This record gives sequence, C-alpha cells and structure tokens, in this order.
Amino acid sequence: MRVVLVDEDAGRLALLDDALRTAGHQVVGRLDPAADLTAAVDRLQPDIVLIDVDNPSRDTLESLGQISRERPRPIVLFAKASDPDTIRRAVAAGVSAYVVDGMSPARLAPVIEVAIARFRDYQALREELNSTRLKLADRRDIERAKGLLMKRKGLDEDAAFAALRNLAMDRNLRLGDVARSLIAAAELL
Repeated sequence: MRVVLVDEDAGRLALLDDALRTAGHQVVGRLDPAADLTAAVDRLQPDIVLIDVDNPSRDTLESLGQISRERPRPIVLFAKASDPDTIRRAVAAGVSAYVVDGMSPARLAPVIEVAIARFRDYQALREELNSTRLKLADRRDIERAKGLLMKRKGLDEDAAFAALRNLAMDRNLRLGDVARSLIAAAELL
C-alpha cells in the first residue's frame, strides 16, 4: 500500500516509516503538517494518508475535507486532542479513523485495517445515496416528460412512455437523460 505520512516530529516519522516498511507498505511521502497536503496527495497518489499531530488545525481539517471530497481515500489521524468538537470536525472532514494518544507501531496495522474498512463502507453508502438520488430524479423527470408528451401530442400515458423509451433506445441514452432533454427543449420553446 502506498502511504503518505504527515508529522512534525522527525523521530516519530522515522518510527512510522520503519513500521510501515516492515509491514510491507511503501512510504511515498513524508510531510510536515504545514505542507500543502492536497497538492502532495495529487502528486504522490497514496492509497492512505496517516497524520500524527497534537491538535489538528483548522487548515489541516480543511485540507482533509478537500481531499475527501475530491480525491477520496482512507485518512488516519493520530492526535492528542480528545475533545468531542475536534473529533466531530475531523470525522466531518473525512477522517476514517481518529486515534487519541498518538500512534504506536504495534497497533498501526489494526488501525489501518479499520480505517480502510470504514472508508470502503462510507464510499459504498455514498455511491448508494448518489444512485438513489439519480433514480429519484429520473423518475420525477420521466413523469414530467410523459406529462408533456401527453399534453402536447395527445398521447395516453403508455404511449408517452413508449415514445420516451424508443427515443432512449434509438439514441443509446438513459431514459432519465432523454426525459431531461425533452423537458429542457419544452422549456426553451
């Protein structure tokens, strides 16, 4: 696994680096928390990001949020801060695992496994939510497009649906996309 390490303490970085290499992972970057994490993730393309900080700054959490939205991957945050507000902000920023009281090489492997499992579960839920939203939008737009065809062409509901379906098949498009195109054309006219 390709790993980016973020830590301000060179000694901890060396311990983490050694533990990860021993476990068979490839450390592709060692960064200071002040570094541009988003650019580093773009450049290094890690599979996972491990961050060890005493208290995650607002800038760090914003960078993590941007990474989670635009370049999703598991993120493990080791911190000394254990207040609920910091933890809530970290999780909202896309942190897969928030570990209090720092990192020890002995528990690194299970923490990484949990972070990856949580990340995959979250991504699956996110994809399911997006799929459900698209299906609902398709249904709404198909019904609206059928209504337009029924009103303007004098078709019954079954004939309007058949016309939409035939147009979708002829153009090799999804039915929802055809419905949205028809609605847009009707609004234009």
